Amino acid sequence: MKPVCLLAIVGVLAVVGCGGDDETSGTQRSTGATVTRSNADVAATKNRPDKPARAKRRGTKITVGESQFGAMLFSSKKQAIYIFEKDSADKSVCYGECAQAWPPVFTDGEPVADKGVRRSLLGSVKRRDGKLQVTYAGKPLYYYVNEGPGEVRCHNVNLNGGLWWVVGPNGKRLA
Repeated sequence: MKPVCLLAIVGVLAVVGCGGDDETSGTQRSTGATVTRSNADVAATKNRPDKPARAKRRGTKITVGESQFGAMLFSSKKQAIYIFEKDSADKSVCYGECAQAWPPVFTDGEPVADKGVRRSLLGSVKRRDGKLQVTYAGKPLYYYVNEGPGEVRCHNVNLNGGLWWVVGPNGKRLA
Protein backbone atom coordinates (compact mmCIF):
# COMPACT_ATOMS: atom_id res chain seq x y z
CA MET A 1 0.00 0.00 0.00
CA LYS A 2 1.34 3.45 -0.88
CA PRO A 3 2.32 5.74 2.05
CA VAL A 4 -0.17 8.45 0.91
CA CYS A 5 -3.10 5.98 1.05
CA LEU A 6 -2.02 4.74 4.47
CA LEU A 7 -1.90 8.31 5.83
CA ALA A 8 -5.36 9.04 4.44
CA ILE A 9 -6.78 5.90 6.05
CA VAL A 10 -5.17 6.71 9.41
CA GLY A 11 -6.57 10.27 9.24
CA VAL A 12 -10.09 9.01 8.53
CA LEU A 13 -9.90 6.46 11.34
CA ALA A 14 -8.75 9.11 13.82
CA VAL A 15 -11.74 11.31 13.00
CA VAL A 16 -14.22 8.41 13.07
CA GLY A 17 -12.84 7.15 16.39
CA CYS A 18 -13.06 10.54 18.05
CA GLY A 19 -16.39 11.86 16.73
CA GLY A 20 -16.92 14.13 13.80
CA ASP A 21 -18.41 17.53 14.54
CA ASP A 22 -15.98 20.28 13.56
CA GLU A 23 -17.94 23.21 14.93
CA THR A 24 -17.32 24.96 18.21
CA SER A 25 -20.22 26.58 19.96
CA GLY A 26 -19.93 30.29 20.59
CA THR A 27 -18.03 31.74 23.47
CA GLN A 28 -19.95 33.64 26.04
CA ARG A 29 -18.59 35.64 28.95
CA SER A 30 -19.78 34.70 32.36
CA THR A 31 -20.40 37.40 34.91
CA GLY A 32 -20.28 36.84 38.60
CA ALA A 33 -20.61 38.93 41.69
CA THR A 34 -18.05 38.88 44.47
CA VAL A 35 -19.43 38.82 47.97
CA THR A 36 -17.21 40.25 50.67
CA ARG A 37 -17.85 39.58 54.34
CA SER A 38 -16.13 41.28 57.21
CA ASN A 39 -14.33 39.34 59.93
CA ALA A 40 -17.11 40.33 62.34
CA ASP A 41 -19.72 38.82 60.00
CA VAL A 42 -17.74 35.60 59.74
CA ALA A 43 -17.26 35.39 63.52
CA ALA A 44 -20.97 36.07 64.14
CA THR A 45 -21.94 33.29 61.72
CA LYS A 46 -19.53 30.81 63.35
CA ASN A 47 -20.86 31.56 66.83
CA ARG A 48 -24.58 31.16 65.96
CA PRO A 49 -25.92 27.89 67.36
CA ASP A 50 -28.72 27.75 64.74
CA LYS A 51 -26.21 27.76 61.88
CA PRO A 52 -24.30 24.44 61.77
CA ALA A 53 -20.78 24.55 60.38
CA ARG A 54 -20.73 23.35 56.79
CA ALA A 55 -18.16 20.70 55.98
CA LYS A 56 -16.01 21.40 52.94
CA ARG A 57 -17.14 19.22 50.06
CA ARG A 58 -14.59 16.94 48.54
CA GLY A 59 -14.53 17.26 44.81
CA THR A 60 -13.53 15.14 41.84
CA LYS A 61 -10.30 13.20 42.27
CA ILE A 62 -7.68 13.60 39.54
CA THR A 63 -4.96 10.98 39.28
CA VAL A 64 -1.88 10.23 37.16
CA GLY A 65 -1.58 7.09 35.08
CA GLU A 66 0.60 5.71 32.33
CA SER A 67 -0.39 5.74 28.65
CA GLN A 68 1.25 5.32 25.26
CA PHE A 69 2.05 9.06 25.53
CA GLY A 70 3.67 8.81 28.97
CA ALA A 71 2.36 9.80 32.40
CA MET A 72 -0.90 11.77 32.07
CA LEU A 73 -4.03 12.83 33.95
CA PHE A 74 -6.95 10.46 34.45
CA SER A 75 -10.11 10.46 36.54
CA SER A 76 -10.31 8.15 39.55
CA LYS A 77 -12.21 5.76 37.24
CA LYS A 78 -9.26 5.74 34.78
CA GLN A 79 -11.02 7.93 32.19
CA ALA A 80 -8.46 9.88 30.09
CA ILE A 81 -8.50 13.65 30.59
CA TYR A 82 -7.93 16.18 27.80
CA ILE A 83 -7.39 19.91 27.31
CA PHE A 84 -8.67 21.92 24.32
CA GLU A 85 -6.35 24.29 22.49
CA LYS A 86 -9.13 26.87 21.95
CA ASP A 87 -9.70 27.37 25.70
CA SER A 88 -7.92 30.23 27.39
CA ALA A 89 -6.81 30.37 31.00
CA ASP A 90 -9.78 29.62 33.25
CA LYS A 91 -12.31 29.88 30.40
CA SER A 92 -14.04 27.14 28.42
CA VAL A 93 -15.30 27.65 24.87
CA CYS A 94 -16.63 24.09 24.55
CA TYR A 95 -20.44 24.19 24.82
CA GLY A 96 -23.38 22.60 22.98
CA GLU A 97 -22.38 19.82 20.59
CA CYS A 98 -18.75 20.24 21.57
CA ALA A 99 -19.55 19.53 25.25
CA GLN A 100 -21.68 16.53 24.25
CA ALA A 101 -18.67 14.93 22.56
CA TRP A 102 -16.19 16.28 25.12
CA PRO A 103 -17.97 16.38 28.50
CA PRO A 104 -16.34 18.72 31.02
CA VAL A 105 -14.73 17.23 34.12
CA PHE A 106 -17.17 18.56 36.74
CA THR A 107 -16.67 18.85 40.49
CA ASP A 108 -19.01 19.55 43.39
CA GLY A 109 -16.23 20.79 45.66
CA GLU A 110 -12.55 21.51 45.65
CA PRO A 111 -10.86 19.05 43.24
CA VAL A 112 -8.68 16.44 44.93
CA ALA A 113 -5.09 15.78 43.84
CA ASP A 114 -4.17 12.09 43.96
CA LYS A 115 -0.56 10.87 44.03
CA GLY A 116 1.47 12.48 41.23
CA VAL A 117 -0.95 15.37 40.64
CA ARG A 118 0.32 18.82 41.57
CA ARG A 119 -2.21 20.35 43.96
CA SER A 120 -0.95 23.84 43.07
CA LEU A 121 -2.04 23.31 39.42
CA LEU A 122 -5.51 21.98 40.27
CA GLY A 123 -8.48 24.38 40.35
CA SER A 124 -11.94 25.01 38.94
CA VAL A 125 -13.83 27.49 36.80
CA LYS A 126 -17.54 28.28 36.74
CA ARG A 127 -19.30 27.46 33.45
CA ARG A 128 -22.25 29.40 31.99
CA ASP A 129 -24.70 27.01 33.66
CA GLY A 130 -23.09 27.62 37.06
CA LYS A 131 -21.45 24.17 37.31
CA LEU A 132 -17.80 23.94 38.31
CA GLN A 133 -15.36 22.51 35.78
CA VAL A 134 -11.99 21.21 36.97
CA THR A 135 -8.92 23.02 35.62
CA TYR A 136 -5.26 22.07 35.59
CA ALA A 137 -2.60 24.74 35.10
CA GLY A 138 -5.56 27.04 34.31
CA LYS A 139 -6.89 24.92 31.42
CA PRO A 140 -10.41 23.43 31.68
CA LEU A 141 -10.43 19.61 31.62
CA TYR A 142 -12.60 17.26 29.52
CA TYR A 143 -13.26 13.58 28.82
CA TYR A 144 -13.99 12.09 25.41
CA VAL A 145 -17.45 10.50 25.39
CA ASN A 146 -16.51 7.44 23.29
CA GLU A 147 -13.57 6.24 25.38
CA GLY A 148 -13.66 3.64 28.11
CA PRO A 149 -11.39 3.35 31.15
CA GLY A 150 -7.73 3.35 30.20
CA GLU A 151 -8.37 4.25 26.54
CA VAL A 152 -6.57 7.21 24.97
CA ARG A 153 -7.67 7.48 21.34
CA CYS A 154 -8.10 11.18 20.70
CA HIS A 155 -4.79 12.82 21.62
CA ASN A 156 -3.61 15.46 19.14
CA VAL A 157 -6.85 15.22 17.14
CA ASN A 158 -8.48 18.26 15.49
CA LEU A 159 -12.19 18.25 16.33
CA ASN A 160 -14.77 20.89 17.26
CA GLY A 161 -12.59 23.67 15.88
CA GLY A 162 -9.28 22.84 17.51
CA LEU A 163 -6.80 20.29 18.79
CA TRP A 164 -7.40 18.08 21.84
CA TRP A 165 -4.46 16.93 23.92
CA VAL A 166 -3.82 14.75 26.94
CA VAL A 167 -2.03 16.57 29.72
CA GLY A 168 0.93 15.53 31.82
CA PRO A 169 1.38 15.97 35.56
CA ASN A 170 3.40 19.14 34.88
CA GLY A 171 0.31 20.79 33.33
CA LYS A 172 1.64 20.76 29.78
CA ARG A 173 0.18 18.94 26.81
CA LEU A 174 1.98 15.79 25.84
CA ALA A 175 3.69 15.40 22.48
